[in-house]
Amino acid sequence: MARFSLALLLLFICDGIEGSHIINGRESAPHSRPYMAALQLRGRLICGGALIREDFVLTAAHCQISVPYRVVLGSNSLSGNETTRQEFRSIQNFPHPDYDGHLNDIMLIKLNGRANMTDAVQLIPLKTARLPTFSKCLTAGWGDVGDNNTLAARLQEVNVTTLSERTCRRRWRKVPIARTMVCGVGGSDFQGFCSGDSGGPLVCNGTMAGVVSFSGRRCGDRRTPDVYMRVSSFSDWITSVLNSDDTDRH
Repeated sequence: MARFSLALLLLFICDGIEGSHIINGRESAPHSRPYMAALQLRGRLICGGALIREDFVLTAAHCQISVPYRVVLGSNSLSGNETTRQEFRSIQNFPHPDYDGHLNDIMLIKLNGRANMTDAVQLIPLKTARLPTFSKCLTAGWGDVGDNNTLAARLQEVNVTTLSERTCRRRWRKVPIARTMVCGVGGSDFQGFCSGDSGGPLVCNGTMAGVVSFSGRRCGDRRTPDVYMRVSSFSDWITSVLNSDDTDRH
């Protein structure tokens, strides 16, 4: 096993990780993050994501599976039957062509329909400019809250401050950190994301600036900051996939 652990599928807890949820965060106000998507298989959470077009969700490439997801939008509690809930099926995955298990950990998912925009379901704009160091952001997800495969009853979120590329590389000594990545830490020790939160958004000033990718052997450990794919580094690729899909439909 690699020395770092991806915020992995199906809430697998990797050796040495202590915690597998939005660690030391807080419960989101109901439907305050209307862009959030939950990727499920047979009713079980696999990953998070964000709705960037009515028929496309942005998530992590390591979330890819060979069978269709159920994509849930508009929910605060995944176990509830909220009237705001909208469900879709994934019909095609577009992982980045240069994803290698570490680099370029980003993927688009095409839905089998177009989401209806409501107060509880909204698109999130993508950040196209480079994110300044020490930006105040947040991330959210429904990951495990008890280190025992107990899912969060409701959506959780945590504040994140981004770090410089130099600091990130210094702390991740044995893992290559690319310019297409951005690191972030919580306000205290052991605060951040972990397994089950993969693919979720790093949200900065109302825009999606990153995609949850991997964390350290102990989740939320400031010595190995959480790592996100930097969305602005993939703007051209995202646009090309969306435009290609438009061409195919017409």
